[in-house]
Amino acid sequence: MQSNFNNEKPKISVADFISGAPAEMEIELLAGAGGIGARQIVSARIQKLGLALAGFTHYIHAGRIQIVGQSEIWYLAQLEPEQRIQALRNLDLEKVCCVLITKNLSPPSEFLEIAEEINLPVIRTPQVSSAAIVSLAGFLQEALAPQRVLHGVLMEMYGTGVLFKGESGIGKSECALDLISRGHRLISDDAVLIKRIGDKLEGYSPELTREHLEIRGLGIINIRDLYGISAVGNRKQIDLCVELKKWNNVLEIERLGLETQEEDIFGIKLPKYVLPVSSGRNLSTLVETAIRVYLLKTKGVNAARDFIETHTRLLSAQAASKQA
Repeated sequence: MQSNFNNEKPKISVADFISGAPAEMEIELLAGAGGIGARQIVSARIQKLGLALAGFTHYIHAGRIQIVGQSEIWYLAQLEPEQRIQALRNLDLEKVCCVLITKNLSPPSEFLEIAEEINLPVIRTPQVSSAAIVSLAGFLQEALAPQRVLHGVLMEMYGTGVLFKGESGIGKSECALDLISRGHRLISDDAVLIKRIGDKLEGYSPELTREHLEIRGLGIINIRDLYGISAVGNRKQIDLCVELKKWNNVLEIERLGLETQEEDIFGIKLPKYVLPVSSGRNLSTLVETAIRVYLLKTKGVNAARDFIETHTRLLSAQAASKQA
């Protein structure tokens, strides 16, 4: 499967974080507006600035949001102004991408003055520290997730995210169109943006191609206009891969269904069905059946296994009757 991927560590600017942060955080910029575009968040892990303020400056990790809560504000407030300035100057503030003050607390004026001087973004939320950390972790885990763009089609079928792969022109989009007419949902055609979030794969549609399908002979069609809003979606967890291959390119065709193939994406192994393509085969029906088989297997129902067990039982019975 072709992919568009580079090994650069994902990152977002503080400006992107401020504009995209969860609404419940009600982010407010207090100082350092000049640095929101240049300073980058590179880690979903969150730190509290308390230990660093107390002198353990090596605890600061570059690219992490630093939280200042009630204990940090109290610590700074009990220092003399000169001590406060010294404590702040001792920090390696160039490592800090931004500082988040929780509970709508007001930091000392020296804090904001130094932040403004070096263009260090200082933002504030009414959330308490524990709630802010949960909100931040969820947002950053997705925003900083490793991602790549794969050539294929992503559908939602029976609540299952199904990634179609196969060489160009094999009929992925035509199969998707037939499945949409049967009530399934299109997530993305041609280019599928995939992110690894934890131990799951999330598939998205790039904004440019969202809700569109390319059909040879018809060109680009808008699925939402043709079939309604229920026929399209923007994202879906990927659970299964279906690979379409020309019949003469399939080295070994699975006849019983005992063995499950796998597709490795970001180190996560997806169960995969390889369906040979030839004239006269109804791909849409085969794909729907593959998804039903997959769903039954997740519930412990395995027709191939049951068939082999029945076959073995019958052979054993016949052998026993002959011996008798």
